[in-house]
Amino acid sequence: MVKVNPLAEWTGDRCWEFIRANDIPYNALHDQGYPSVGCVPCTRAVLEGEDERAGRWGGMAKTECGIHTMTHFADAKHEK
Repeated sequence: MVKVNPLAEWTGDRCWEFIRANDIPYNALHDQGYPSVGCVPCTRAVLEGEDERAGRWGGMAKTECGIHTMTHFADAKHEK
């Protein structure tokens, strides 16, 4: 099996140039400090100077996420 990613060599700036030049819809959270959007309980806004993926699983000892139910989301809100 051969996997091909035509954007593998593109920088983030190049991707955004293409998005804007071609009026491609994107998640508005990107404009609110969320350059890497995941599920609600595991995503936070990225702070000035942080890596763009720092908001994923911030403060959690994990690198991947499972599916969350509304019950899990409610529990996560109360844990903070």
